Amino acid sequence: MDTTPFELDMAPHGSLAVERVVNGPIQTNTYFVISGDEAVIIDPAWEGEELARRFAARHPDVRPVAFVCTHGHADHTGGLAGLRRVLGEKIPFMISADDVETAATHPASLREMWGIATDQPPAPDRLLAEGDVVAFGDVRLQVIATPGHTPGGIVLFAATETGNVAFCGDTLFPGSHGRTDLPGGDETTIMHSLAHMFRLLPPDTLCLVGHNDNTTVSAELENNVFVRRALSMGY
Repeated sequence: MDTTPFELDMAPHGSLAVERVVNGPIQTNTYFVISGDEAVIIDPAWEGEELARRFAARHPDVRPVAFVCTHGHADHTGGLAGLRRVLGEKIPFMISADDVETAATHPASLREMWGIATDQPPAPDRLLAEGDVVAFGDVRLQVIATPGHTPGGIVLFAATETGNVAFCGDTLFPGSHGRTDLPGGDETTIMHSLAHMFRLLPPDTLCLVGHNDNTTVSAELENNVFVRRALSMGY
């Protein structure tokens, strides 16, 4: 078994432009992440056809090459089907191997619990694990495994010439972390994940989260009691 500690590649690769779209009844952040003439759409939350039309109108010369979800909750996958109907059925959908079941079952749970309907997401085309890379344009999104909010939560990190960026999904919020009281969540596990990611990410990393405003690693190291506790207790 490979016991080599996981390390991120910190060498800057290319440049990124990021557009955040806040959409849906839970105010989810969807990200259009662009490098050159290629894009990855991260966490297409709701109203996928409307998201697709907005992307095409604002970025007519950019080709979407992947849809990537940080976890399988329906408020982060519900726009996938609509995006594909408009932008192309062959654009691959990527998610952690450990969240395939969550993605398949959570739309029904969301309808039952909250009365909110979303499209059923397609089956994933690529299953992600820690250390994998999603390359597009001239940048590289590196996968960090961060279970706890769901069994297969991930963070996507890019070291670029325009700065370090991490797409954190619902693992991290400013001053807090994602809920662990939903099916598949676990408080101890997410504390381990917070310690793991904050040992890896540089202090100047911009953290783009699944809900609410962005933050930075340095701000959370100073102000987030959960992060501080996770690191101090040796999770």
